[in-house]
Amino acid sequence: MFKRLLGLDPNPNQNVVDDLYEQIVAAARQPALYADWQVPDTPLGRFEMISLMLFLVLRRLRGEQGAAEAISQDLVDTFFREVEHSIRELGIGDAGVPKRMKKLARMFYGRTKSYGDALDERDDAALAEALRRNVQPAADNWPQTQQLAHYAAQTAQALASQPLDALTKGVIAFPDAAPRGEAA
Repeated sequence: MFKRLLGLDPNPNQNVVDDLYEQIVAAARQPALYADWQVPDTPLGRFEMISLMLFLVLRRLRGEQGAAEAISQDLVDTFFREVEHSIRELGIGDAGVPKRMKKLARMFYGRTKSYGDALDERDDAALAEALRRNVQPAADNWPQTQQLAHYAAQTAQALASQPLDALTKGVIAFPDAAPRGEAA
């Protein structure tokens, strides 16, 4: 364990984690999310979408043992490393990084709880409200939130049906985020 922390023992799952994370980011960067559903194409908007897609993958891996459990933790670690890198690129100095990271970690875990509770209860309205509150907090009315909530629920179902063996090999398939009524 200490060797791994010091970078002397390579992570056996690193290639799998890199592949999965790349696919999570690709899913979060689908043009329909920003152009059609009005997710802000800003650092915070992208954080929201990567958080959502990561949450959906972690939800699929939840409760699995062995490699899946380790991959889940490695995905979270990768996410927060990328978040830290991004806030440094935005010009946040060394002194401000820990404070921002704590805030972003609270945001991420708060979102995973809200989204998870709504999906567990099959409460579309609660999921839509959680997404509106997090993605478009200044908007009293965001009609596209229903589409995003539907997509999140659809993605959770699609990921649940994907074989664990494929996921632990770095293969995952997200549905296309096409506007409702259009071919996905």
